[in-house]
Amino acid sequence: MRISAVKLPASKSEAKHYKYKKPGAAGKIFPNLLLSELQIDGPLQCIVSDMTAFRVKGVYYELTLYMDLWNNEIVSHALSSKRGDRMTYISGLKELLELKKQHPEYQMILHSDQGSVYASKAYNDLFLPMYVTRSMSRAGTPTDNGAMESINGWIKAELFMNFHVTGDRPVETEIDEYIRFFNEQRPAYALNYLTPKQYRETYALEFDVYSIDIELSDDF
Repeated sequence: MRISAVKLPASKSEAKHYKYKKPGAAGKIFPNLLLSELQIDGPLQCIVSDMTAFRVKGVYYELTLYMDLWNNEIVSHALSSKRGDRMTYISGLKELLELKKQHPEYQMILHSDQGSVYASKAYNDLFLPMYVTRSMSRAGTPTDNGAMESINGWIKAELFMNFHVTGDRPVETEIDEYIRFFNEQRPAYALNYLTPKQYRETYALEFDVYSIDIELSDDF
């Protein structure tokens, strides 16, 4: 899969370089690697992340997603009913890094926006032993993470219009069931009408490599 993007003038910036948002700030700003001619031809090469919010029966929820840009598979997620809960980002990231540990052969890029948690020292320090390259959207430019933004829109529409999340059961359970549906039962046009899981398994057979075993946790 090739990510088409506007070519920018040559730059000496590297992913390991960063600049501070403002004097004294702890947040790191990383270059946007999605604006380059990034070649994605296998699993876990580029993960995109974002948070989406919604209400069920008047209760506010935040859902943080980590999605493999190669096959649009949600490889990690976390839910909280606490506004601004940084642990949804952290918990989802830890689950993603556990998956990365199982496959050290893959060089991974993680792309996000410049939100305060994504830019925080505590968040980025978790990557240090994992050889994960960070990438960030430009400030105020959600289209830089267009694939994730689009998936968020689909998910919010399907959750309430098609999948009928009602809150009659624990919302955590309903979200977990939807993520399984999204990964394992929902065909995608961009994947030749395969589900993300089928696309991954087809790749494993074609290239005679081990299939990545993604187990969605029931704990949020």
